[in-house]
Amino acid sequence: MDTLDISLLLLRIACGATIAYHGYNKIFGPGGLESTASWFGSIGMKWPKIQARTAAGTELISGAALCLGIVTPLASAAIISLMLVAIVTVHAKVGFFIFLPNGGWEYCGMITCVATALSLIGPGAFSLDHTLGIHPSALLRALAIALGAVGAMCHVAISYRRPISQSNNS
Repeated sequence: MDTLDISLLLLRIACGATIAYHGYNKIFGPGGLESTASWFGSIGMKWPKIQARTAAGTELISGAALCLGIVTPLASAAIISLMLVAIVTVHAKVGFFIFLPNGGWEYCGMITCVATALSLIGPGAFSLDHTLGIHPSALLRALAIALGAVGAMCHVAISYRRPISQSNNS
């Protein structure tokens, strides 16, 4: 067995399951989607009910896809986009370390790096992409990363307005 393929499998499952569980928690955690939507509204997301559903669905689907290693560059792009939006809207103003009150961007940054690496390297032999013969070129894998970053920038530009209480503190 190739240790690189085993390592990629472990990274995919750890990252993908973590992201999928975040989506599950947005739906089935305390307060469910209503609580998630309320929190999204409080941080300045426009259309919080739609945002809650979209974020939860994207986390569930991209996390599961990454675990399975199917359309890996697209799953990685979605995760990159999710994490960059989280950094910009919530975590950047707190600082780096996750243990700071309200959590810094350390965790989201690490997830972004893992998703980026998986997009660039590919999912490995223990994946549905490999089984189905899906082998995107290096250029397409890199473009997926750019898609995630551009998607996050567009999402923030269209859907986020810093709450007034945060604007006055800046």
